[in-house]
Amino acid sequence: MASDFPIETSRLLLRPFEDGDLEPFYAIHSREDVTRYLDWGPRSRDDVRRMLDRIKGMTALDERGDALRLAALLRGDGALIGDFSTWRVSREHREGEIGFVMHPAYSGRGYATEASAELLRLGFERLGFHRVVGRCDARNTASASLVAVLGFEDALQALQHPDLRVHRALDHRSHQKAKRTADVCGE
Repeated sequence: MASDFPIETSRLLLRPFEDGDLEPFYAIHSREDVTRYLDWGPRSRDDVRRMLDRIKGMTALDERGDALRLAALLRGDGALIGDFSTWRVSREHREGEIGFVMHPAYSGRGYATEASAELLRLGFERLGFHRVVGRCDARNTASASLVAVLGFEDALQALQHPDLRVHRALDHRSHQKAKRTADVCGE
């Protein structure tokens, strides 16, 4: 899938990262409260610049690319509020993974649900994923709540690592069921 960008949702634009995203991207990834549950700590401006250079090319899930990394911008004012990604884990098993990082000022408003649901839709409907995995630190209750709203089920309860939870959307049908529930709840 080499998609046409931006991808539009009701309140967001999802598009590949650009050079001009450095400052808002840094504003997200330099925060301790954002990175405390990630595999890395707060990043310096130079680290964020290198990361941005690397992820700008992650724009396709097709025969040429295995990762899609998108900036989430508010449709109204264009503010960059989050970093959303999906990538292919296994071509053979048609398995993908989803990830997200939000600026805390925009948390709790359903933006992460909206962007993640769109990435799941693309994964299942356009890319033919059979399964999508979402991982989060068990202490990160906001992320655990988000994956639950999206229809993911607990697949691993601290068997290998006490602070890691793995959630799986087992198939497209479970994703559709969760989408209907989120629509009813107004997420």
